[in-house]
Amino acid sequence: MRHVLSALVQNQPGVLAHVSGMFASRGFNIDSLAVGETEDPHLSRITVVVMGDDRLLEQVRKQLEKIVTVVKVLDISREDFVERDLILIQIDATPDRRAEIKALVDSYRGRIVDIGPEQLMIEISGQEKKIEAFIEAVRPYGIRELARTGRIALVRGSRPASCEETAAPDADESTPTVLGHSNL
Repeated sequence: MRHVLSALVQNQPGVLAHVSGMFASRGFNIDSLAVGETEDPHLSRITVVVMGDDRLLEQVRKQLEKIVTVVKVLDISREDFVERDLILIQIDATPDRRAEIKALVDSYRGRIVDIGPEQLMIEISGQEKKIEAFIEAVRPYGIRELARTGRIALVRGSRPASCEETAAPDADESTPTVLGHSNL
């Protein structure tokens, strides 16, 4: 089964290596990995897509939660979530083919972000299947280079009460409270 894990971690050097090492040590190949700072500059969100058995992945999730710099890990695979991927792709585009390529880019709601003498750089974001379809559509033109972000995902709407972060009753409201194994 395909699993999308969302891990909230402390924004510190070495955390990503520790988290990805946990997957490697358990024999999981990471299909997609994206990491970036959250609305709180002290925290980052790591989104990992892996294929695996539910029982084994639950063990990995529990092991991740034991890492001191990991605040929270959720398997959002069964939640209602929004998932996106971003691609920059540079394709061969002679001036006489640019109009047809632009029409193709527009149909995928992409945009041309750089124009060279014999190539175009295009940006597309969306679900993985959309990105894959666009790659196949432009392959006949000649792909010079491409880079992808990997998937990022957030659960839609409000989360169940068991997942919400709440402050301790006597916590100072000016100091953010983080649930996890360590304080920031």
